[in-house]
Amino acid sequence: MPAPHPIPPPDADPGDVTRLLHLARAGDGAAFERAFVEVYDELRRLAAQVRRGRASDTLGATALVHEAWLKLAPSSATDWAGRRHFLRVAARAMRQVLVDAARERLAGKRGGGALALTLDDVAAQVGAPMRDEAVLALDEALERLAALDARQARVVELRWFAGYTAEETADVLGISAPTVQRDWRAARAWLTLELRAAGHVAG
Repeated sequence: MPAPHPIPPPDADPGDVTRLLHLARAGDGAAFERAFVEVYDELRRLAAQVRRGRASDTLGATALVHEAWLKLAPSSATDWAGRRHFLRVAARAMRQVLVDAARERLAGKRGGGALALTLDDVAAQVGAPMRDEAVLALDEALERLAALDARQARVVELRWFAGYTAEETADVLGISAPTVQRDWRAARAWLTLELRAAGHVAG
């Protein structure tokens, strides 16, 4: 799958991501690439937030966005509901890329698990950085949380795996910022207990 065009063609409407996604659904693959270009800067900024303090990691912000693109590209024919839907799916793609990277590092280290990522609020609360094993455990715990409260799981996915602020998360999910904050606190507490029980963060 080719990389997205560096700039949109002159006839593209720079603010009409929804229209481009609808064209992509109708079979216009170039329209999907242009939609990606329209949100690229936003995704790059979010990826930089996720990767901050991890400059030595082989998966930098730009690589994270482009790896996410490779996961997004086959979904060009999805029945897109608009920009919010696209950004939610992009966040899921970044989560998959980060989890895959952690899994690959562990495989190369025979389970050694050097420090990779920090779940900011959870790690600060329990006073321990997360290892690659914990990244995978978090991914699995989020699946369990999604079965109990899908919105809380999506809030964590957007805030941690994709770097959204509470306000940005609220916009993407179409809910209020206070609701995001409540969901984030509840999900953080639940995940802390799950990760402690699994021995991935200190008690």
